Amino acid sequence: MEKQLHLNLLASRPPIAGGLQSGSKMRMGPGRKRDFSPLPWSHYFETMEDVEVENDNGKDVFRIYSSGSHGPVLLLLHGGGHSALSWAVFTSVICSRINCRVVAMDLRAHGDTKVKNSEDLSADSMAKDIGKVVEGLYGENPPPIMIIGHSMGGAIAVHTAAANHIPSLLGLCVIDVVEGTAMDALNSMQNFLRSRPKTFKSLENAIEWSVKSGQIRNIESARVSMGGQVKKREEPISSQGVSNSIGEVIIEEEEEEGEEESNNKRMKEDDQEIKKSIFTWRVDLSKTEKYWEGWFVGLSSLFLSCSVPKLLLLAGVDRLDKDLTIGQMQGKFQMQVLHQCGHAVHEDAPEKVADAIAKFMVRHKFTEFKEGYLC
Repeated sequence: MEKQLHLNLLASRPPIAGGLQSGSKMRMGPGRKRDFSPLPWSHYFETMEDVEVENDNGKDVFRIYSSGSHGPVLLLLHGGGHSALSWAVFTSVICSRINCRVVAMDLRAHGDTKVKNSEDLSADSMAKDIGKVVEGLYGENPPPIMIIGHSMGGAIAVHTAAANHIPSLLGLCVIDVVEGTAMDALNSMQNFLRSRPKTFKSLENAIEWSVKSGQIRNIESARVSMGGQVKKREEPISSQGVSNSIGEVIIEEEEEEGEEESNNKRMKEDDQEIKKSIFTWRVDLSKTEKYWEGWFVGLSSLFLSCSVPKLLLLAGVDRLDKDLTIGQMQGKFQMQVLHQCGHAVHEDAPEKVADAIAKFMVRHKFTEFKEGYLC
């Protein structure tokens, strides 16, 4: 339970378009090894682009992944430490359900987004980023937009909606983030972050860890999304840590002069530092502590104050706090509990999340089911 509470604060199955069936459990037969190799974003999204926006210090560049050509826009915001790639499998599924466009963005200091002040992760700054990106994509007349956020991204979605940064906002969906639960987890968050591996020897190793630790229960989604959580770093190591077989050179007395010089050169190179590639976390979440309360304090009342139709998706009913319980009883928002999945609800159960959002949008006449789709 304690670990789950930690994951509730900061966010986290594999391919559809391009080969594998969405949401497959990928059960392996006896003796078959699970595949932890990474999958490309292009299996799930149609396009990738960088959007430039102006700020006080110059320009910020936000990485965007998109799919779909008509219908309302689903603007997807990931959780803390994650990236837009966490929405990959969900995007393929939702686009098969309803007429819509999907825009998933890397938030500031996350994924491949580059901003001048990457240390400012305040709710206000991130909410303003959303508005600027929408303007950068669509100008002054954006299409109807439904904003969907998971964990930290859900909190930012609420702040964005409440501040009216998206004038064409249709609806709001928050996935597995509740003020009370998040605030209860803050005191032990740093201990949880310290318990995670600091480095991984490969991206495959990081993917394997994410699945076996339970952070992401869908191996397909982990194979595409973990690349957005970790990055490659070159780290020097001493040649003393390398097997002797690399540096040992036996020189025969009767070798030709050219061969002797070549061997001497190899020995000198072996004495120098050798670099190895390791993977580290893209975001040092421990350094964002001063912003945590700002993300979550007052979140329930802010959510309830938003005038657009609202949907709350939870991984367990125990996450509902008092304000939301009263609001739900008063019919101020629609709520659905998705069982048998972890905190990374949209990754663990992309079909369930897509079905819930599709039905919500059709019920409110935001869009229609695609022809031939049986809900």
